[in-house]
Amino acid sequence: MLAGIYRFIEENHMITTGGQVLLAVSGGIDSMVMSHLFLHLPYRSGIAHCNFSLRGEESDGDEELVRGFCTDHDIPLYSVRFDTQSYAQSKGISIQMAARDLRYNWFEEIRSRNNYDHIAVAHNLNDNIETLLLNLTRGTGLAGLSGMKPVSGMIIRPLLFATREKIVEYQKLHSVTFREDRSNSDTKYSRNKIRHLVIPVLKDINPSIEHTLAETAERFSGLNGIVGQLMDEVRTKVLTTMDETTVVNINALQEFTGNKTIMFELFRPYGFTNKVMNDVLNVISGQTGGQLFSETHRVIKDRESLIITRASGSESYSEVVIDGITGFQNNFASVELSDRSGIEEIRRERSIACLDADKIIYPVILRKWKEGDYFHPFGMKGRKKLSDYFTDKKYSLPEKEKMLVLESDGRIMWIVGDRIDDRFKVTDETKRILILKS
Repeated sequence: MLAGIYRFIEENHMITTGGQVLLAVSGGIDSMVMSHLFLHLPYRSGIAHCNFSLRGEESDGDEELVRGFCTDHDIPLYSVRFDTQSYAQSKGISIQMAARDLRYNWFEEIRSRNNYDHIAVAHNLNDNIETLLLNLTRGTGLAGLSGMKPVSGMIIRPLLFATREKIVEYQKLHSVTFREDRSNSDTKYSRNKIRHLVIPVLKDINPSIEHTLAETAERFSGLNGIVGQLMDEVRTKVLTTMDETTVVNINALQEFTGNKTIMFELFRPYGFTNKVMNDVLNVISGQTGGQLFSETHRVIKDRESLIITRASGSESYSEVVIDGITGFQNNFASVELSDRSGIEEIRRERSIACLDADKIIYPVILRKWKEGDYFHPFGMKGRKKLSDYFTDKKYSLPEKEKMLVLESDGRIMWIVGDRIDDRFKVTDETKRILILKS
């Protein structure tokens, strides 16, 4: 094992000579064996331990074991106690996800503060194939079948070469003390079902199943690199991203709609699974305004484009009541009230509204536009519905949803960032000008 871990570290360029490594140690067999191995490796190491306060005295026992190991071997210890339950509730996420977020954020904080080069976690070969099988069961792209990487940014996995069987052998040979998490045997968890019920059956068919699947994952990783290059070319051809909005050119996309693999990889980052690819295709071939939602995003058909935005983009906007000139200052980039005689030229920019200040009746309302709204477009006679105005301007649905209006005494003064109302324009009779910049 010692020669194996050193060779694995060297082959994967994990740690440079004289490197400093922060070991993430839970007290379980994998991380305790990793810690024991690092006692005999030519790297400086420290140990980080998280107490998640989830198993009462058992969690405290884990911490005590790790602390004793560090004391016995004169290794720096960094420990922390988290209220994981409260964190999970506040974020609306699972306990498992909360624990992951907490520990990795804290590991990075300790690494950076104490000048460690890497964070070593004790994932082994069995963990890797369990992840592969879980991803395969749930449905995933090639990335999910590629398994864990030996190096992922600052995270290294020096035990990824070793089977759980080899780790147990080393533990017994060197009498490495560890603590067993009883939840590891509970098959209500999907990973444990794979570990205790599926892998044994596969080993009956192929006694070397761990290594066979690891080699398969490595090939998938190579294929994923090839597919990644292809998808980069496809994205360059069909996608344009501006801020948090992605526009898909439907004409360019038509070349690939017959290939569901490409379509899946194209829309997967936005939460659309292979199960809904037919629905995506229906939106593409459907009428303008057709929509489809994932948990995180929305895709909308807009003439010759698909527009992808975050699902939260349609959230409601609270009305703002503005009681006077000073009230504008909290809602606009700049506010200026000037005498007409002091302004030589009226600026005609979409982001700037020059309004006759004496025609404004307070309070002014800043709100989202709604169906039925109308205004008198600057420079035009008569009124126009905002819905028709936006259609004429060929605004997409997401663009329409973001539009705000300034309203005075029931009359729209300005479509913010677009056009003022002719009734509030500056004329030769204007005495004071209110200049707003969005």
